[in-house]
Amino acid sequence: MQTVAGSAVGPGTGEPGERLSRRTLRDETLLVLALSLGASGVSALISFLGSVTEPGGLRDQAATMNASAAPGRPWLDLAWQLFGITSALVPVALVAHLLIREGKGLGVLGFDRRRPWFDLGRGAAVAAVIGSTGIAFYLLVRGLGFNLTVVPEALPEVWWKYPVLILSAVQNSVLEEVIVLGYLLRRLDQLGYSPWASLATSSVLRGSYHLYQGIGGFIGNMVMGVVFVWLYRRWGRIGPLVVAHTLLDIGAFVGYALLAGRVDWLPTAP
Repeated sequence: MQTVAGSAVGPGTGEPGERLSRRTLRDETLLVLALSLGASGVSALISFLGSVTEPGGLRDQAATMNASAAPGRPWLDLAWQLFGITSALVPVALVAHLLIREGKGLGVLGFDRRRPWFDLGRGAAVAAVIGSTGIAFYLLVRGLGFNLTVVPEALPEVWWKYPVLILSAVQNSVLEEVIVLGYLLRRLDQLGYSPWASLATSSVLRGSYHLYQGIGGFIGNMVMGVVFVWLYRRWGRIGPLVVAHTLLDIGAFVGYALLAGRVDWLPTAP
């Protein structure tokens, strides 16, 4: 029996593979990141530099998510929204392909339907804890001037608004947890990184592509990354963390849509 990246290839996995070299694994990982969240990290850094050099404080600026792509043209807007959500998941399909090449698939990351109630229960518990502390942290750092005003959604009041926000939340969570948690940690382990180095790499990367929100967005998501890496190592599944991330984003997107302008404590666009 031969191995691929140190993993056995069993019957029914296609042509026998060859052991992938460290250079191949490294280059593959860098390419996956360059096509996805690594590129987002660079984009977020450029956006942050633009914000800190803009006259006025960070909290006087807005970081808008889920904005209209075709104002005044709802059907065209919907087409662009669905295209953006779908195309953003292409790197996940690439990762699935690369893992299938090993004879594994996304199941090796714990992203499957084998333990649905475990995933849902643990994910909901994680979301409840992180969601409450996350809101408090955001309000604090924005008040101190270290964060932009985050506007989770700015979609028109059309029939597809809430379905699109939910789909966007699912897309974000699947993309991030499959790549920055499951896939990246697997490759770093195969490359011989220590657990601490892998934790730092994954967590800093998670923080980096939220830097467009400000220092608070970077620090808050980096800490969330540390928690998610620890839980993933403990449970051996990204399923609960995909659920947790999805619930957090649904809460942020839909909650903002329902509460913005109706409660005093929720900051809105300057």
